[in-house]
Amino acid sequence: MIGHIQGKVLFSDGVETIVLTSSGIGYQVFFNKVLSEGSFVSIFISHQIKEASEQLFGFQNLRDKKMFELLTSVKGVGPKGAFNLLGFLGTESIIESVLLENKKALTAAPGVGPKAGAQIILDLSKKINKIRMYSPSYKVDADNLEELPVFNTSEVVETYPNDNSNEIMNEALVACKELGFREDQVLPLAQKILTDNEVTKPEQLVHLVLKEI
Repeated sequence: MIGHIQGKVLFSDGVETIVLTSSGIGYQVFFNKVLSEGSFVSIFISHQIKEASEQLFGFQNLRDKKMFELLTSVKGVGPKGAFNLLGFLGTESIIESVLLENKKALTAAPGVGPKAGAQIILDLSKKINKIRMYSPSYKVDADNLEELPVFNTSEVVETYPNDNSNEIMNEALVACKELGFREDQVLPLAQKILTDNEVTKPEQLVHLVLKEI
């Protein structure tokens, strides 16, 4: 299975991209952004194999790849549908739509009907938050998440310069818990980082915490 490629862009039109690797093989990848021909790229790949064909779907980061693969696990959602939905909404909007049971947002994407939208919410409501542990900055071993310690995020009541910092803190604590770290390891560091730095995303806070542990 192919999970990642890097090389020179031979062709890119916002739908498909051809990347020439150092081995001399050119891989044709579905990729929803236009890349400059001749540029060097590194792309995460989801290798989809069917009886009659193989397809490579490309992503800028591991988080988007994991979201795509989670979407394709939903009954009635194929690779093309999952890819279109991800390109239309983005990973974070899909997570929020599922958690808020916002079927209307999901069905706004081309090719996603009411039945598919409802099935996505039904199948992923208890799984989708795990996607937040993945980011372009770090990789995670997701095995045995059930055995990891639990943070009581309701006790985090600090006030920080950024209006969204409490939400960022809570999401970052959940991600660190799923990475296997204890609350007493993470919380003091996260509080200091939020106080001293302008942090705008949970994954940014997680990355900074991991550098300090």
